[in-house]
Amino acid sequence: MADPEKEAMYLKAFQMFDTGKTGFIDASKIPTILNTLGHNFVDEELQALIEGHDPEKTGKLNFDAFSEIAGHFLEEEDDEAMQQELKEAFRLYDREGNGYITTGTLREILKALDDKLGPDDLDGIIAEIDTDGSGTVDFDEFMEMMTGE
Repeated sequence: MADPEKEAMYLKAFQMFDTGKTGFIDASKIPTILNTLGHNFVDEELQALIEGHDPEKTGKLNFDAFSEIAGHFLEEEDDEAMQQELKEAFRLYDREGNGYITTGTLREILKALDDKLGPDDLDGIIAEIDTDGSGTVDFDEFMEMMTGE
């Protein structure tokens, strides 16, 4: 995959679902991940791709297989589509629909994305994101963190 930004986005998504840090995710989780990323897909086509990448029918896929499958359904997206995807991801964590997530929730997300982050690293990242010190992160702050803009 040529686009490092998309590669990084796929890796984050993959790592979120690779809860045991095994280097594999359950094939059954792929539709959920694709939905989270905002990718449209046809169930039959997705199933065929999964089976093609899992000839032994283990039900598990590594990152390379996952990114090939996800990339297959990726259309060149503009910034608006990317923003929509991030809104959907944000909404998953903002379960009450308050328009913000707590820094505690953000801490869990970051920890899931990178288990090498220690408490000090997390404090630093959160301090950078929660610039107003409110203990919450609104969508704009979340957007900035995810896109670097």
